Amino acid sequence: CSAAVTMYRERGLLVEGNSAFKCFICVADPEWASYTLGVFVCLSCSGLHRNIAQISKVKSIVLDPWSSSEVEFMDSVGNNTAKAKYEQIVPAFYYKPTHRDCMLLREQWIRAKYERKEFMCVEKQEPYSAGYREGFLWKRGRDNGQYLSRKFILSEREGVLKYFNKHDAREPKAIMKINTVNATFQPTKIGTANGLQITYLKDNSTRNIFVYHEDGKEMVDWFNAIRAARFHYLQVAFPGASIADLSPKLTRNYIKEGYMEKTGPKHTEGFKKRWFTMDDRRLMYFKDPMDAYARGEVFIGSKENSYSVLPGLPPNIQGYHWQFGITIVTPDRKFLFTCETEGDQQDWIAALQSVIDRPMLPQEYAVEAYFKRKP
Repeated sequence: CSAAVTMYRERGLLVEGNSAFKCFICVADPEWASYTLGVFVCLSCSGLHRNIAQISKVKSIVLDPWSSSEVEFMDSVGNNTAKAKYEQIVPAFYYKPTHRDCMLLREQWIRAKYERKEFMCVEKQEPYSAGYREGFLWKRGRDNGQYLSRKFILSEREGVLKYFNKHDAREPKAIMKINTVNATFQPTKIGTANGLQITYLKDNSTRNIFVYHEDGKEMVDWFNAIRAARFHYLQVAFPGASIADLSPKLTRNYIKEGYMEKTGPKHTEGFKKRWFTMDDRRLMYFKDPMDAYARGEVFIGSKENSYSVLPGLPPNIQGYHWQFGITIVTPDRKFLFTCETEGDQQDWIAALQSVIDRPMLPQEYAVEAYFKRKP
């Protein structure tokens, strides 16, 4: 055991749940430390620190030798002191990544803190705090899947995000109202580390846009600019809400995504494989994960309103290939799905149940009513 570990144990830092001894970036359990910044980091984030070697140099707190001066420096700084220095003025809307987030968000969070020192000087936050942002992103074509450069403009004053098909076009190709916009990084789905999926509602149906930029900072700045616009919109829409209430509503990751098989409303059609996305109370299905529009959407209400999810399928159902069934019961009908593995079935049931167990908000009743009116 290294001298560092011995010292930390003696001083009570190596205690489970001690916030001073968690990864300074993503709050995972630390195994490494930056001996030039004085902070503890996990194995994954230690690799990101190596990308800014001119600022941060890391060592294993267990395997590497530590000098007494390095140990004393770590003791004199530590995560809490470093946080007070490098996170002095983090905007309320700025996304702080955890160990569950993609590499891009964590790397840019590290660079923003230590390399660019964005949270020690308000002027450095202008790219995402100004209320207006304009630039070019690579956008995936709806029909051919080809990525082409498109001009995007985000305007808090107008309350919209819009893009133009031609650089000199006067009229936008699409106008997305900030109150329905969501953004989530999807590196695996899009096939690039900087891939962002933007969704918005068009005629109360979900529309997907897939974009990326070669510069990781550019993409994260766009992401946080969208969050800033959403934050300021929600502050006006819900004047009594606290920052803690608003923060989870700025952007959201999907509860679950993956393939299932589905049948039609009469339960007599053959089951077809589709890509499903659980976005809050909307369960959407697509023929392809990168489709612009969902083939269909199912509203998932709460148990108090007669929604439930059950393992298995009703008797006498035929035409399915995968063996692990799921039945979603709504006040109007049953929706039938099958999963390839029992693990997938259990994961989907858990995801659906987490939504059903949550009481519906007043505004969600209006969404439910719209779904009931759809043909």
